Amino acid sequence: MFSFPSRSTGTRRRAATALGVLVAALALTATTATTAAAAAPQPDKDRVKVKPGQAYMGVGAQVHGDAPAEPPSMGIMAPTDGVQGIDVSHWQGAINWTSVRNSGIQFAWIKATEGTSYKDARFNTNYPAAHGAGVIRGAYHFARPDISSGAIQANYFASNGGGWSRDNLTLPGVLDIEHNPYGAMCYGLSTTQMRTWINDFYNTYKSRTGRDAVIYTTSGWWNTCTGNWTGMSGKSPLWVAHWTSASSPTIPIGFPTWTVWQYTSTGSVSGVAGNVDRNQFNGSRDRLLALANNT
Repeated sequence: MFSFPSRSTGTRRRAATALGVLVAALALTATTATTAAAAAPQPDKDRVKVKPGQAYMGVGAQVHGDAPAEPPSMGIMAPTDGVQGIDVSHWQGAINWTSVRNSGIQFAWIKATEGTSYKDARFNTNYPAAHGAGVIRGAYHFARPDISSGAIQANYFASNGGGWSRDNLTLPGVLDIEHNPYGAMCYGLSTTQMRTWINDFYNTYKSRTGRDAVIYTTSGWWNTCTGNWTGMSGKSPLWVAHWTSASSPTIPIGFPTWTVWQYTSTGSVSGVAGNVDRNQFNGSRDRLLALANNT
């Protein structure tokens, strides 16, 4: 959801570059300024050079070419209506969360952890600041099924930012399970092993927090690496990454519908320097609060 400029310099733009492809502008609304975008790379070429601990939502899709090229201009077709959100990590740098909320963003998921030993450098700043600004926020964990069990990583996540409380502003934690940015697409696991890994993460996280973990993924990864598994469709809300100007996303075969749609990786929001992932919630604010409060 290939090489890219450092997110820690300049405007920390999350613009991807591809051979022979011109940088295009993505207009999120008819009246907002355009932001830089570029076509996704060919699979297995120009791989993203990201170090362990530095992954973010959608990086695996960029590495493996699962994410479609961002269209030159979505204009008024961009799904910027309804309940809008973003997801962030340290790559976005310092964020003015009051400006984010005043721009109409109602929710955000913030990277907390990766694997078993990495905590995002800006999580301890972003998480309380978003809460203080009135943004309904939650945490996400970037999965590394190749280095430990799902149970171990769920415990690490729950102990390092992935907890939950019914305070009207906290969303359940997210399992970010996508293409492996560091190697083989499915982390060297069979479809049976991957199903077991995800189920172990889910069960452990629920036992720690009382909540069903949200699953962030792409249809390509899920269909391939879990074998079109339907086993999570009645447990976890689906957050699907599909960067497109279509009116709805393509979802994994194993889910009947989507709860959150990450529709672009090159969005623009006041309070965030450079590009930021933008998301739409599939429902009203009342339903978003119901998800937050487990009601």
